[in-house]
Amino acid sequence: MNGEKRNNIKPGMEVDIVLKQDQRTGKLTRGTVKDLLTKSPSHPHGIKVRLQDGQVGRVKHIYPE
Repeated sequence: MNGEKRNNIKPGMEVDIVLKQDQRTGKLTRGTVKDLLTKSPSHPHGIKVRLQDGQVGRVKHIYPE
């Protein structure tokens, strides 16, 4: 699943995000969602989230539970 729709993402889900400094390379960081930071229902570059470890980025891939 991709991370462009806010209702697909819930706290506690495992996701891959792109951090701000990795946007040029597209390097993905895996983690568990703590907070959803994007308020709109969708975003073309992915919903912005904060992971449990404090890193912030846009969701590129959601892992099934």
